[in-house]
Amino acid sequence: MNFLRPSLLALACLALPVGASDLPSLGDSSSSIVSPEQEHRLGRAWLSVLRGQVDQLSDPLLKDYVETSVYRLAETSQLEDKRLEFVLLNSPQINAFAAPGGIVGVNGGLLLHAQTEAEYASVMAHELAHLSQRHFARGIEAQQRMQVPVMAAMLAGIVAAAAGAGDAGIATIMGAQAAAIQEQRRFSRQNEQEADRIGLLNLEKAGYDPRAMPSMFERLMRQYRYDSKPPEFLLTHPVTESRIADTRNRAEQYPGKGVEDSLRYQLMRARTQLMFEETPGIAAKRFRSMLDGNPKLDAARYGLALAQIKAGRFEDARKDLDDLLGKAPNELTYNLAMVDLDEGTNRLADARQRVERLRGLYPDSYPLEQARIDLMLKQNQTKEAEAALDQLLTQRGNDPDIWYQVAEVRGLTRNIIGLHQARAEFFALVGDYDQALEQLDLAKRRASSNFPLASRIDARQQQLRDEKNALDKMMR
Repeated sequence: MNFLRPSLLALACLALPVGASDLPSLGDSSSSIVSPEQEHRLGRAWLSVLRGQVDQLSDPLLKDYVETSVYRLAETSQLEDKRLEFVLLNSPQINAFAAPGGIVGVNGGLLLHAQTEAEYASVMAHELAHLSQRHFARGIEAQQRMQVPVMAAMLAGIVAAAAGAGDAGIATIMGAQAAAIQEQRRFSRQNEQEADRIGLLNLEKAGYDPRAMPSMFERLMRQYRYDSKPPEFLLTHPVTESRIADTRNRAEQYPGKGVEDSLRYQLMRARTQLMFEETPGIAAKRFRSMLDGNPKLDAARYGLALAQIKAGRFEDARKDLDDLLGKAPNELTYNLAMVDLDEGTNRLADARQRVERLRGLYPDSYPLEQARIDLMLKQNQTKEAEAALDQLLTQRGNDPDIWYQVAEVRGLTRNIIGLHQARAEFFALVGDYDQALEQLDLAKRRASSNFPLASRIDARQQQLRDEKNALDKMMR
């Protein structure tokens, strides 16, 4: 499958920023070129292609953290359309991005590099500012304004070359192209600055310390100053001394200090560090070293317990988790680690009892519900797991990870029509419409004697055909 054509992809990935106290009017001009609803549809189409191209992190706790933390920022942002979709990429490289229509992407590496929750939030506030200021639509508007003069200059160069001016004509063409590139860069710098300023305002409103933004930028610039190949984030968000100085001066103007860090962020960071470590043993050594320096680092003890579970050192893990739960018996993250441990040691009844108790405390928790479903499957309660997944789909119907598991479980319960329908939804969400349509064909054949069901499948097939045609037009 080919990616979206380069011009469309570049526009979709624009992370471009002006002043919180002097916000630009988005008016009718950009909206007449690309409406918010068109951005929404474009973003969902682009997301499906991205999902089919890159490896993602499917960890429910990490996904839930990213989603809830960004929604917290969105509540105090200037974002009007809060229909957000998230993609968490399985990469240790630092990066985050915003694409039109509310698509928010985060590399696992962001949690590795952002030392505190405020630093992490500063990056995400910056990306939300790109969305709230509709930099994608404004980028297209700027390109359209440039198009006539640039094309006129290039045409003059072509005419001059054809008339025998030779090098002079070629120089005119190259000059016109250079002017277009320079204007694009100017627009990008302007928008990048705008996202910084609005992001700082949003950070302060959300209760974070805005000084975290210049601190994050400064550390990244020091770390990668001499690298021949800096991470993608610094290529799309160039950090300069003037940018750091600007964000620091603005951050100092906000009264007081907000929250710098949280235990939950550090727990998710430890979880991420384990994912990208070569072996559980190396991760365990890292966390033990941290605890040697400070035995009260609960995030390091949590990371050590996870590494021990992964390495099969269950008794050591239980000791560390008991210690953590003694201080915070209702902490969901610790309890879910204990559920994993009980499953690994075949103490399924204990795990089930813990999950049911937690459901009373966290009735809407996606990671907890996912743990409950996984436990049902370990206990061969496939019908119950299928019903629970159907209910989970009402909350997370756009999550390909859920649809993948739904297909697997429907296969176990011999719900073959439902299996093909679930596979179709999974393939559609990862941009493989041919496979999705084929799966619905298989479902329709099996449902041929059930006219209402076959009609519903046929209608869904037509919807997917329309989506595929729209995507194909964008890629031409």
